[in-house]
Amino acid sequence: MSLRCCLPLMCALAAPSAFAAGLDLPALIECRQGVADYARLGPALADPLQAVAQGLQPLPQANQFMREYRTAQPIRVFGQATDHLAVAGASIMAVLDLPDPHPLATTLKLDTGYDQDGKFMAGRELVSRDVTDPTTGEAQIESVILSVSTVASHPGKTLAGCTYSLDLPADEPAPAAPAPAASNGH
Repeated sequence: MSLRCCLPLMCALAAPSAFAAGLDLPALIECRQGVADYARLGPALADPLQAVAQGLQPLPQANQFMREYRTAQPIRVFGQATDHLAVAGASIMAVLDLPDPHPLATTLKLDTGYDQDGKFMAGRELVSRDVTDPTTGEAQIESVILSVSTVASHPGKTLAGCTYSLDLPADEPAPAAPAPAASNGH
């Protein structure tokens, strides 16, 4: 068997990447980064081999809406140490050993959105700014939202993290059509 087939993979895994050199997981989780920084995380998480090369071990999926990872070394976020991360869509969250999410939500000055039947969700938008797509020139809104929540698939745990999104501005309402001219019967 020739090593030629494996050489690209070995080079990719051995080479330091921009992801490893510049990604700050605690800053991403604590909403101290922007949409562009979060976007750099996507390629590494899309490929389990690349995730492992970046020190993120994929974990079995306990919740169909989240992908979970263990970090090679514990990280510190919101004053807590963890080695367990979850990613869902545009959100990256630390899975914390906190059975009660309320104290953390209070400390972070979050607005409670739901708190019933053992389910808790709180959040606060930290950034909402108009940006322009450099490629298309299209107007967009960059949004960064800090949140704390619980989920039934992880009893005794609190998820805390950040959602990064680019949204299109709301459509402007169409101008009202001019009223038809009144006919006077002539």
